[in-house]
Amino acid sequence: MLRIQSPEGTRRVDIDNLVVTRELFEKVLNAFETIEYPFTLYGRRDKSQEIASSDTKTLASYGLKHGDMIFLSPIAGAVQHVEQPTDNGKAKNQISNTLLSVSTPTPSMPGSKIPIRSTVDEDQVDLLLQKMDGTVKRKRDPKNCLHGDNSSCIHCLPLEPYDASYLKDLNVKHMSFNAYLRKLSSGLDGGKYANLDNISCRIKPGCTGHPPWPKGVCSKCQPKAITLNSQPYRHVDNIVFENPNLVEQFLHYWRVTGRQRIGFLYGKFDVHLDVPLGIKGTVAAIYEPPQESTRDSVRLLPDSRQSVVDRLAAKLGLSCIGWIFTDLVAEDVSKGTVRNFRNAETHFLSAQECVMAGHFQSLHPNPCRFSSDGYFGSKFVTVCVTGDAQNQVHMEGYQVSNQCQALVRDECLVPTKDAPELAFARQSTAEKYIPDVYYKNTIKKKRVDSDRYVYFSIQVSL
Repeated sequence: MLRIQSPEGTRRVDIDNLVVTRELFEKVLNAFETIEYPFTLYGRRDKSQEIASSDTKTLASYGLKHGDMIFLSPIAGAVQHVEQPTDNGKAKNQISNTLLSVSTPTPSMPGSKIPIRSTVDEDQVDLLLQKMDGTVKRKRDPKNCLHGDNSSCIHCLPLEPYDASYLKDLNVKHMSFNAYLRKLSSGLDGGKYANLDNISCRIKPGCTGHPPWPKGVCSKCQPKAITLNSQPYRHVDNIVFENPNLVEQFLHYWRVTGRQRIGFLYGKFDVHLDVPLGIKGTVAAIYEPPQESTRDSVRLLPDSRQSVVDRLAAKLGLSCIGWIFTDLVAEDVSKGTVRNFRNAETHFLSAQECVMAGHFQSLHPNPCRFSSDGYFGSKFVTVCVTGDAQNQVHMEGYQVSNQCQALVRDECLVPTKDAPELAFARQSTAEKYIPDVYYKNTIKKKRVDSDRYVYFSIQVSL
């Protein structure tokens, strides 16, 4: 039993301390039938311990016990009562929105009902994209459109930014993240039950039904097994450099010494017009931290100037948006050609580079008010300078998926020594629990007495 103190009075709520906090918000909303404004719950009267609505965090993780009192407070700027006269002259309260479900479309994202956190300071480019219509305008087709100029039909209606056939025509394999948010809110429920929870590979703390790991674990605190899947969206759709001299100066070290180099990219994110609701990273400077390098490796050293660089960049309106590294081996010095050894037959990024990318992405989370944690994924990019199929110096941009980022953050993934393209999923120990990690593989098998093939999809453990 929990006591809820609010401006409307005090109520009691009966709830299991092992359920997620989202159910607590629902019970509080049902207990206070007169509450018609967005609110936040706190564990202390001075609002020092906020209880976030989440599908992963339990009441026990906040230390709530039987008989505790929590405090309900309206969000700053919220209108607590909006009264309109009814036909009989009596005032009637009109329900606005709540933290659990936005019942009216928000001005920042048309038609959205995805649960939001209004206290998250999102990136400026996301705020701009959320205000945009996002649909792809199409002109009247003279062959298929049989109507006038002021009418429209299925052949000329605007397309949604996540339309698969349109993205395929643009040769875009992954929709933008903001287009993905529009897709979540496009159904009949308006995204009311959409889930933007971050992946966790750790045992949930506070489970009192058994001894702590390794002596016990249950389905409530045990992290779910992970099946590796292709991510349908990407947080950044393009990366450009303001000046080609930036890259030339960065490559000068390799040209002189033959050793590899790492640098951090400072710039800003803008709207990318070539992809619906896309985001483009524009690099204005490359900072090369202290490092020890050889012809086939780079080791970063402690940097006491990193904070100074970040403050200086902030005064210029810039931030660290990614990292860049070289993997170049000269083939013909007289022609200026380099070897090409990164392709579909070998690998594009090694496991060690994916681990590094996941580590950096975890250090730079993407603020997102549609996530219960206040962040989701990352906009931090990885740029690799290597040789292309024509043996010319070439740059490619990458990001690892949210699954890889979570596996790296929770220390579940390590690179292998003998095969750079392969990673290894750690096994559980007495000190740390590691969830099962699977991947899907397709097997082609020929039928007996037939020329036809049957394809089987199987799930394999790493």
